[in-house]
Amino acid sequence: MADRTATPATPGAVTPQPACATVHGYPRQGPHRELKKATEAYWAGRAGADELRDTAAALRRDVWQQLADAGITEVPVGDFSLYDHVLDAAVTLGAIPERHRDAFAADPLDGYFAMARGTAEVAPLEMTKWFDTNYHYLVPELGPDTVFAADSTRLVDQLREALALGLAEPRPVLVGPVTFLLLAKPAPGVADGFEPLTLVDRLLPVYAEVLADLRAAGASWVQLDEPALVQDQSPAVLNTVARVYRDLGALTDRPQLLLASYFDRLGDALPVLAQSPVEGLALDFTGPAAAHVEALAAVGGLPGKRLVAGVVDGRNVWINDLARSLTTLATLLGLADRVDVAPSCSLLHVPLDADAETEVDPEIARWLAFARQKTGEVVTLARALREGTDAIAPQLDANKAAWESRAASALTRDPAVRARTAAVTATDARRDLPYPERAALQQAALGLPQLPTTTIGSFPQTRELRTARADLRSGRIDRAAYDERIATEIREVISFQEKAGLDVLVHGEPERNDMVQYFAEQLTGYLATRHGWVQSYGTRYVRPPILAGDVSRPAPMTVAWTSYAQSLTAKPVKGMLTGPVTMLAWSFVRDDQPLGDTARQVALALRDEVNDLEAAGSSVIQVDEPALRETLPLRAADRAAYLEWATESFRLSTSGVRAATQIHTHMCYAEFGEIIGAIDDLDADVISLEAARSHMQIADELARVGYPREVGPGVYDIHSPRVPAEREVSDLVDRALRAVPSQRLWINPDCGLKTRGWDEVRPALERMTAAARRVRAELPPDAAR
Repeated sequence: MADRTATPATPGAVTPQPACATVHGYPRQGPHRELKKATEAYWAGRAGADELRDTAAALRRDVWQQLADAGITEVPVGDFSLYDHVLDAAVTLGAIPERHRDAFAADPLDGYFAMARGTAEVAPLEMTKWFDTNYHYLVPELGPDTVFAADSTRLVDQLREALALGLAEPRPVLVGPVTFLLLAKPAPGVADGFEPLTLVDRLLPVYAEVLADLRAAGASWVQLDEPALVQDQSPAVLNTVARVYRDLGALTDRPQLLLASYFDRLGDALPVLAQSPVEGLALDFTGPAAAHVEALAAVGGLPGKRLVAGVVDGRNVWINDLARSLTTLATLLGLADRVDVAPSCSLLHVPLDADAETEVDPEIARWLAFARQKTGEVVTLARALREGTDAIAPQLDANKAAWESRAASALTRDPAVRARTAAVTATDARRDLPYPERAALQQAALGLPQLPTTTIGSFPQTRELRTARADLRSGRIDRAAYDERIATEIREVISFQEKAGLDVLVHGEPERNDMVQYFAEQLTGYLATRHGWVQSYGTRYVRPPILAGDVSRPAPMTVAWTSYAQSLTAKPVKGMLTGPVTMLAWSFVRDDQPLGDTARQVALALRDEVNDLEAAGSSVIQVDEPALRETLPLRAADRAAYLEWATESFRLSTSGVRAATQIHTHMCYAEFGEIIGAIDDLDADVISLEAARSHMQIADELARVGYPREVGPGVYDIHSPRVPAEREVSDLVDRALRAVPSQRLWINPDCGLKTRGWDEVRPALERMTAAARRVRAELPPDAAR
């Protein structure tokens, strides 16, 4: 519990005041990814804990000061995290899994990272996607015996840091109790049927204690994030929501409460929250959530409450339509006692500063807004509410001109691409033969053993590879020298796989900087950034490309290196591509046409590549779609339309090959149970899925619905530095065999290996293949493929 020394703020009715600008959260990494570098230096033993903490504190201070200087009146605190904000919430609430408690008690920092990454002795928490984003969070583990305990130290310390800087109203941010429990899973060993939400009465006193600590430390407002409420929730859950916020609202020793929800519309949860005693709601008014305007009017508005209006898209990189946002805000002014302006969600999901992208075409650059620019848009809109639109007339004129430039630009439209897309028919997205007939032809061609082994695609991206790529960019080496370095790496990867006994090989992707960016740099319509880093999980940052125009493939992208790898071995080498849905989901996509139209363009470009790979001799081609589940709309009513174009675009990519060519796909770190029908509709011959951290849950789900195709549930968790023992892998294979017949089961890691080191990958894959051989030898003779 924090020391209570500050003068408390009093909850109650909101006092009307001029509109202010605020944000829900901000990117954590620093302009040069200082947090990543400091954290990895700590893990490697090159820096101490104090150095890591000092770097983190300096980054926080810089962000807070930058936001305040830009005109943000209420700066968020507590959104900054060393790894993940949901893990931070678990620590704040005392939800430490039993297997991690001793390590956490001995050293909270190392215990924190052990929960995130695991150690040689204990497994980490499961990791999955944060709603429909590419950010990954650590899943809390709870059970009937879970005992919560408040630890508000981190939040109070950051609040005091902000107050010491002279910030007038820093606002602590914490995941709300309903979302925390709905995101949690039963701890390993807990009996089936346990629902973490049943712990709500045990959890609320802990929230009450944290809120009291924050009030004592000087917080006037606290933001409780409840994005789970934009999903379809049962009447029972909504009743729990009403009770939770009735009870929290009734507390007297607390700051004022701002309940924030984002990524979609609240639906039936809106009237529940509107009637609750919380003092403010922060709502998303972008995309489908624009329906919140009419919904708010229908429930009678928010009399006596504060509304933080998220009118600036916090998830994409296009400039805001200021005039349109002002129209929305003008309507909202009549629906709440106080209206403030914000992005739709945390700016964690966009890069830091578009002005740093000096190599982007100037015509396109004027259409872009990253976190710093979006902050400026919010401040501009708030100023217009306070002072009138004349006060921002120059900004309105420049914004209108930029929008008109984009609408008229030849950079966004290619008539040939549009004509080809319009000519697509249903038969273009269906293979010539049904799966059972294809499977027989493929086995005859490939001659694979029972329980064939493979990897997902990438091998370690070593420092030497990154250096070679940087040397090529800077001109320190020429293309020939770079290509020789890549060829050497491919030879080493192929040689290792053959010695380890893998059955279907990969070339290791040493030439690829990222599984989306690599292709985007070779397709028309895309552009890459130099500094546009966005956090995916922990210290893993990606640079999502920007899709600004129509998409086509001017030349083959992967054929040369795949063919070279195949020339080194008699075993099949997979061609490796990223699927159309993932190419969209992990990019910042144009918002001036339907997503399905853009996906079809990408699919046709990939179809050309798939066909060229087959023509060059590839008999196994993998088209990864890890984002298929991630991009699933949060509301059930919107899903059928999405899944129709998403699955069609995959089939359009892969249906031009012969029946004997085996099509694989891969998915990871999401909840796939809801889309098993769509997975079947992809018509892939083999699918590999993350399963090690989730204890083979997906294999059981596939078995329950009678999934008929070949499956490779992962047996090696590649997001942890742990190297599994051979027996551990064998146990997972045995568990998978209880759900999937041996004739249809593949053995593979959870995901690509680029983030791991060779010292981990070599023994892990050797143990994986040894486990496969052991289990294979124990299968009955009639289990042959």
